[in-house]
Amino acid sequence: MKLLVYGAGVCGTQFAARMYEAGHDVSLLARGERLAALRRHGVQLAEQDSPAVGRIPVPVVGHPDGGYDLTVVVVRSHQVDAVLKSLARVEGDVLFLHAWAAGAHPLGEVIGHGRVLLGFPAAGGTMDGDVVRYRRSSFLTRRVAMPIGEPDGRTTPRLERIVEAFRTAGFNAEAEPRMDAWLRTHAAFTVPLGQAVLAAGGPVRLAGDPEAVRGMLHSVRRNLDALATPPVPRALAALRTLPEGLLVPVLRRFLRSPTAVHSGLSDASPATVAELDLLAEQLRAGAGAR
Repeated sequence: MKLLVYGAGVCGTQFAARMYEAGHDVSLLARGERLAALRRHGVQLAEQDSPAVGRIPVPVVGHPDGGYDLTVVVVRSHQVDAVLKSLARVEGDVLFLHAWAAGAHPLGEVIGHGRVLLGFPAAGGTMDGDVVRYRRSSFLTRRVAMPIGEPDGRTTPRLERIVEAFRTAGFNAEAEPRMDAWLRTHAAFTVPLGQAVLAAGGPVRLAGDPEAVRGMLHSVRRNLDALATPPVPRALAALRTLPEGLLVPVLRRFLRSPTAVHSGLSDASPATVAELDLLAEQLRAGAGAR
């Protein structure tokens, strides 16, 4: 299977590098300054604060030139429209691997409904100049699955092939039959979380303000109540039912953890704001359609 990873940020770079190391025929697509940096220095990875930087010779391209069996789109949600235009005439399946709460239909309207798969990346980290610093593996992160699914929930041969390709590269990929509901549930939680972190000035500062954490939890609960389907995974339904006195300390502990600090929550860039705004709009549109 010939692969193109479309997007050379934290997650896309990790996917392309690990796929390459696993022996897959993979290329990484980047644009602008990121493309120039990759052509100068190649893909560079380091574990969190480690001084050791590894260089992986992943082929880098500046545009999708066709011939790929699968394109894995790993970009910010607000960048998807531009990606769709460039993929409209490129053949092959397309896995959209990012936050998204609008379902598969608007994606398929542009590139063809039969080409679309949905998923969410289970890779985190930060950019340190041209180096991607990935978070250290832990018991918790090893147990977190990377969900991938068909829009209609079927388990198809192509879905099984894609899941297996990610697994051979070391990612805990799993077929998810309710991928659309999973993504909407994720947005219902992460939009209030991300907005609260931005307002506080970072996850650790938010953790130091229990009232702000409580307000964030109330927003999450409103979003979950507005969903057209039950939360996926079901465990997130606990955010609606467990007492605040239990959930607020748990959330504050999470916000102080290395997992939160190295997850990208500290990113206060305009791109983060734009993505959160779009996801909030998608959630509102979904609630209004009920």
